[in-house]
Parts: sequence; structure tokens; C-alpha cells
Amino acid sequence: MSDRGEALAGRVFGSLLGAIDIQNIYLGDRLGLYAALAQDGPATSTDLAARTGIAERYAREWLEQQAVGSILDCDDPSAPEDERRYTLPPEHADVLLDPDSQSFLVPAARMMVAASQQLPALMEAYRSGGGVGWARYGPDMSEGQEAGNRPFYVGSMGAWITEGLPGVHARLGEPGAKVADIGCGGGWSSISIARAYPQAEVHGFDLDEPAIERARSNAEAAGVADRVTFHAVDPSEAGPSHRYDLVTAFECIHDMPHPVPVLATMRSMVEEDGAVMIMDEGVAESFTVPGDDLERLMYGFSTLVCLPDGMAHPDSVGTGTVMRPATLAGYAKEAGFSDIEILPIEAGFWRFYRLHP
Repeated sequence: MSDRGEALAGRVFGSLLGAIDIQNIYLGDRLGLYAALAQDGPATSTDLAARTGIAERYAREWLEQQAVGSILDCDDPSAPEDERRYTLPPEHADVLLDPDSQSFLVPAARMMVAASQQLPALMEAYRSGGGVGWARYGPDMSEGQEAGNRPFYVGSMGAWITEGLPGVHARLGEPGAKVADIGCGGGWSSISIARAYPQAEVHGFDLDEPAIERARSNAEAAGVADRVTFHAVDPSEAGPSHRYDLVTAFECIHDMPHPVPVLATMRSMVEEDGAVMIMDEGVAESFTVPGDDLERLMYGFSTLVCLPDGMAHPDSVGTGTVMRPATLAGYAKEAGFSDIEILPIEAGFWRFYRLHP
């Protein structure tokens, strides 16, 4: 085998190990195994089975797999198998359990499992040119996306607006300020705006009714339900019932089968001296080969989730996850905006834009 072939074989083998880890992390999350270890301390397989209501034989195999993969610690590997005690290292809790940590990656595992379950439907979509709609992926997908984005919204929203839109930041601190959040999903972007700006009234719009119900519950739990209102409506039909100082769309434009009408609605909703801000994936500005890890990740989501979801609708533009700035600029111009501006916001996976009416 050539050196290049050997390198690919090694990469595929590493990916196989990663896929195994993802699926076992999913089991540990959904069965409450990590939570039981964190809350009640080290456990034998018998202890863990009793705490979580699973069979001891499965508990034992899962614990051994996690220890072999260095996700859990085992205090005495040479002890009899029913006496071995396993510990969740505190350093791993941020990644596996903390919903407010920006290192929390369990939601990505939920999303990948949800995508894998739709591979037969994806193969049919690839052959027919159709799609696989968002609802078909089930709660693991929608809740996974919501939980994955939450810590970034909660931890960074105020800083993003301050850095990118200092004039709007000042206005949102004044009584009577209004924000419209398009494609809000489970509501954490809207909630985070309300937390950052206690004087502002925030309206979130999304056509996913289960997500809107979760958003309302999330707002109640966060103590901002008096200032955040959610609407289960197609964002393109939201309409300017108010004029808003800021109109936002966080990580959703690339998913929309018809983004131009949504952008046109956003343009109609904003005050003359307000701002329209879009956050989407921070992919490369042009197609290059090979791509970096971010590009590989976003193409992975695109082939498995975002493009099939968009293609599930008639006459879809079929954007996919990898929406480059020039693509958004074309949509914005068609929607009546004069220009887009890339904002100076450091945001890891994402890029922020201001659309100028």
C-alpha cells in the first residue's frame, strides 16, 4: 500500500474509534450513567446498575469500555471485575455534564446519533433529490442543537453585541428597546439577549412548535418570561408588528429553504437606524482543498443534516451548512439590502454579519 493509502487507512481507523466513543457517550448521557457517577461518586458495575436501573452486565461492559478509552478512571484494574470501582474525573465533567460549559460536547453526540439513524432516508434523498425534514431527525437533533449552542449564547451574547454593534448595545440598555430574534429554536439566543439587556423586550420567532414550547419553558426557568415572547410562526411571515432596534438570526439562515423572503421580512422589521445581525458558520470564504477541521465539520453537518433538511421543501435553494459570505451577500441583495459587513467579533465557530438596508 502507498504512503497515502496507509495514511487514509490510519485516519479511517481513528474515525472508527471516534464513532465508537460517540455512541458510547450517547449511552452514558441518555441512560444517566455519567450523572450517576458525578452525583454519587465512584461505582462498581453493580453500584451503577442499581443507581441507574440498567442490567449489571451492560453496566460492566460500558464501564470497561470507558476506562479503556480513558474517559473514566479505574482505581484497580487488577481487582476482580465485580470489585473494580470507576470514577468520572472532575476534569471531564465540563465536557460530559455541564450544560453551561463551552466545552460541553455531549449535544454533538446526540446530533450525530440522530443523523446516523436517518442514513436509509438520506440514501433515498440522495438518489431522488428530495430531503429529510428536520422533524424526522427527532428530539435528539433539535434538543442537541439547542443544548450545544446554549453555553455560547449564555456566556457570550452581551460581548458579541458590544463588540460588533456598539451603537445598538447602547440603545438596548434604554427602556423601550425591542429585539426580534428570527429562527430562535429553543429560545436560548432570545433569553441571552434579555439577560444581557434587562431593559429590552425580546420577541423570538420559529416555525418549530415543540422548540417554541421548550423556549417558553426555558424563559420561565431563566426568569425572563415577562420580557421574552415566543411566536410559533414561519419567520418569513412574522411581519413588522413592531419596529425593532435589533433583528437577529443565529445559526439558521443556511438551514432555510427560502432565505430571501425571511431576510426581506427582517429588513421590514428593523427601525431605520436599527441593525440586522446574522450569525452563521465561520467557514472559509472560498472553497479550498484540503480544508481545515472546521470546514470538515461543517461539511459533515451539511451532508448529513442541513442540506437534506433544506432540500425537504419544494423549490429549496439548497444552501447547506457551508454558506460562504458571497452566498449570504447574494441572498441579502435579493432581499433588498445594499450590502453586508463582516463584524469584528471573535466567536470561534461562527462569523457575524451586519446587513445594511
